[in-house]
Amino acid sequence: MLRFLANSLWILLSTPEALRWRQATHRVEAVQREILFQILRRNAVTHYALRISPSIPHSVEEFQRRFPLTTYEDYLPWVERIEAADANVLTAEPVQLLEPTSGSTAATKLIPYTASLKSEFQRGIAPWVVHTFLRDLALLRGQAYWSVTPVTARNRRSPGGIPIGFEEESEYFGRVEGRLIESVMAAPPAVKLIAHMESFRYVTLLFLLRSRDLALISVWNPTFLTLLVEPLTQWAYQLADDITAGTITPPVSLDGDLHRLLSARNRPDPRRGEEIRQILGAPLSPPQRHAQLWPRLRLISCWADANAARYAHALGRLFPQARLQPKGLLATEGFISFPVDGQPGAALSLRSHFFEFIPVEHAADPPLLTHQLEMGGQYEVVITTGGGLYRYRLGDVVEVTGFISQCPLIRFIGRSGAISDWFGEKLDERHVRALLDRALSAQDRTPSFAMLACDDELTPPAYALYIEDNAPDTVIESIRAEVERGLAENVHYAYCRALGQLDALRAFRIREDALSTYMAACVEQGQRAGDIKPVSLHRQSGWSRRFDGNFLPGRDA
Repeated sequence: MLRFLANSLWILLSTPEALRWRQATHRVEAVQREILFQILRRNAVTHYALRISPSIPHSVEEFQRRFPLTTYEDYLPWVERIEAADANVLTAEPVQLLEPTSGSTAATKLIPYTASLKSEFQRGIAPWVVHTFLRDLALLRGQAYWSVTPVTARNRRSPGGIPIGFEEESEYFGRVEGRLIESVMAAPPAVKLIAHMESFRYVTLLFLLRSRDLALISVWNPTFLTLLVEPLTQWAYQLADDITAGTITPPVSLDGDLHRLLSARNRPDPRRGEEIRQILGAPLSPPQRHAQLWPRLRLISCWADANAARYAHALGRLFPQARLQPKGLLATEGFISFPVDGQPGAALSLRSHFFEFIPVEHAADPPLLTHQLEMGGQYEVVITTGGGLYRYRLGDVVEVTGFISQCPLIRFIGRSGAISDWFGEKLDERHVRALLDRALSAQDRTPSFAMLACDDELTPPAYALYIEDNAPDTVIESIRAEVERGLAENVHYAYCRALGQLDALRAFRIREDALSTYMAACVEQGQRAGDIKPVSLHRQSGWSRRFDGNFLPGRDA
C-alpha cells in the first residue's frame, strides 16, 4: 500500500505538467517561441549573451541570425570560467553542478546544470511517467530499479568547488518527486557509489533479488541489464545466503560507511532467501529463471533504436514476463523526447527546450523549427536550454515518424558526423584521430592504413585497430595500448569498459591491400568512389571479415 501511495502521489504531481504538454501539442509554434524568450530574458546580461548580442532579439528569426550554431568546443573557455566558480557566465542562475559526458577534441565534456535545466528535464519526465503508469496501473503497486547516471566517485569538485556529477539518481526528477521515487526503489541510491564493478553488480543484484514485487526497470543501454544478470548462477547461493542473513558479501569488500549504509536496507529475509535458492538451483533457462525471480516485472525501459535495436530484442527474450519500452532521446545536455505507448515514435518534449532541426539531406539556413518538420524527414537536433547552451548541435539525428496533433514523433537513427556509438561510448573521430596520431608518432610509424572500428561480432564486443604495417608485433601492441589508454579518458568509453559492454581495444594486422579493400567496401555501401576518404574511426562493424589479416593475441585484461 505504501508503494501504491508513493507512486500514485508521483503521478498526481506529474499530471499538471503532462496536461500542459498535451495542450502544447496544439500550439507548437507559440509554445516554442515562449520557451526561447524565457531563456533569453533570463540570461540577457550574462557574459556570453552580451558578447553575442547586446540586446534581446525581437524574433526567432533575429535570434537565429545573431546567435551562431555551436558545439561544445565553442563553450570551452566559458566552462573553464564556470569551473573556477565565476558567476553570470552562461546563465544568470548559479551552476549547481557539472555533469560529465564524452567529448570530441577533449575526452570529457562538463555540462553546466542549473535549476532551470533541471526543471526542463522534469518537464519531459512528467508526461513520460504519466503515460507509462496510466497505461499499466499494475506498475503502481511495485518497486522500480532506475539506473539514470553512471557509477561515480563521490565528492568530485572543480577547481572552484563546483560539484562534478549527480550524487543521486533521483536528482533528475525533482526534490519531492525524487524522495517519492527513492521510497519505491528496489536498490538504494548509494549502490551507484560502489567503485568496483563486480561488487557493484553483486550488490545491485542482491537488492533486486530481495524485491519479489519489482515491476519496472529503467536502464540506458540494454546490455547494461544483460550483463547485470549474467552472473546470477555463479553467485546464486552466496546471494541467497546474504538475503537470508541480512549480510552483504560482494567480491571486493565495501568501505565501512558505505557498507553500514547499505546494510541498513538489507534486513534478514529467510523466506525470500529460500525461494531464491530453490529458483536459482533449479534446471531452468535464463528466461524461465528471470520470470520466476521477478514474476511481477511489467516493464523494461531502455534504448532500442539504431545500434541498440539488436541488443534490446535479445534483452526482451531474457525477460518474457515484461514489456519492452523503447526510450526516447535523452542526452546529458538536454531532454529531447519521451515514449508514448501505442505511437510509432517518441514525442518531442515541447516544453523542455527550444528546438531547431538541420535537415540531413540539404542543410537549411536557418535550420527548421519544430512546426516546420515533415513526415519522414531526417534532421540533426539543435537545442537552446536553460543550462546556457545556445543553438547547440547535439549530433543526434532523428527521423519524423508521425505527429500527435502538431507535435512531431521522432525516432533516433544515429549520430551525425563521425561519432561511433554502439553501447553509449560516443567516440568522436577527431578525438580518435588525435590519439592515433600521437601513438603512431611515439613509435615513429607511418602505416599505409590505420583505422578504428567496433567489431560487435567479438565476445564481448570491442573496438579494433585495423593497421597495415610491417612493424613487429610488440610495436603494434604498444600503439594499441597507447590508443586504449587515450580512449579510457572518455568517460563513457571507460564506463562501457567497466561494465563489460566493451572489451579492450584489439589490434588487427592487415596483410595487404587495406586501402583498396576499404574503398571497395565503401562503394558497396553506396558511396561514390570520388567521395571516399580514409577515416580514423568508422561507425560500421564487420571489417575483420573484409580485411585480409588477423587479430594479434595481446590486449589488456
